[in-house]
Amino acid sequence: MLARMADDLRKLTKQRKAEIARLGAEARWNLPQAVCDGVITLGPAAISCAVLADGTRVLTQAEFLEALGRHRKANVRKEGGEERVPAILQGKAINPFISKDILEKSRPIKFRTTTGAWASGYRADLLPAVCEVYLKARDAEALPANQKHVAIQAEILIRALAHVGIIALVDEATGYQDVRARDELAQILQAFVATELRKWIRTFPVDYYKQICRLRGLPFPNGSQKFPSYFGHLTNNLVYSRLAPGVLAALRQKNPVVRPGHRKHKHFQWLTDDIGDPRLREHLSSLVALMKAADSWDQFCGMVDRALPPLPQYADLPLLAMMEAPTDEQAAAI
Repeated sequence: MLARMADDLRKLTKQRKAEIARLGAEARWNLPQAVCDGVITLGPAAISCAVLADGTRVLTQAEFLEALGRHRKANVRKEGGEERVPAILQGKAINPFISKDILEKSRPIKFRTTTGAWASGYRADLLPAVCEVYLKARDAEALPANQKHVAIQAEILIRALAHVGIIALVDEATGYQDVRARDELAQILQAFVATELRKWIRTFPVDYYKQICRLRGLPFPNGSQKFPSYFGHLTNNLVYSRLAPGVLAALRQKNPVVRPGHRKHKHFQWLTDDIGDPRLREHLSSLVALMKAADSWDQFCGMVDRALPPLPQYADLPLLAMMEAPTDEQAAAI
């Protein structure tokens, strides 16, 4: 087959080759032109975006996927050599929730960037539409386990876009949009997404629990995070009573026991982003290092009492967040 194709190419006249090249160049240069472009930061994802000459707002394909927690090179099923729908919209679980309007919006748009390079993207308003698809599928309990993280990301994005959207409307109505900093809305969006994402991020490393199990002669429960109830008391002693003066007492007050052995949220979800969370992660790293260096629980306890002694519980350093606690669903997912 390849040999036949090569033979056919050799038979083409110079005139025909020139005609094919001319048509290809025209097709390339007839692509819609971006009149301005930039980058939107959504948590860990940075999405290149552009506004085309006809006013269409577009987001680049690969980064669109990353914004919803999918790999930028996620497998895409194609028909006739063309992408049928974005990878993020492919899957039996979400098919019943995809409307004709969303399918129409999902057609890739090829365009030229402001620098003249070729690019491919999706309409910007497809992003919230895809989010709605996943949220509807989640509400209908139709999502498989490996897609639930997309619904979490979708909820965060929808809330963030609504938050920034009302600010943009006020700015437009008052004329403030003409005097605000160019990236002010982007900064508000990024701060909102970062705060929401943190509620879902696992803070305590797996090594923390593995080392406790090792030193106490317990099997590590692979595939499960169910540890003996007294692990909570160990964590209060090893972590919160040594993190900063007054922190454990304040956390107990903010996050009281709702039934024997259970609190509504995790203690660490009340720590501030700028001081409390970094301090906690640093402390956990030190604990894990000491655990790995110890041969027994008693040896570890002596090491930690010397290196990270308990602190008085009468003060309260600015490690605790004044923000509203995460929802029950968020707390359960961490």
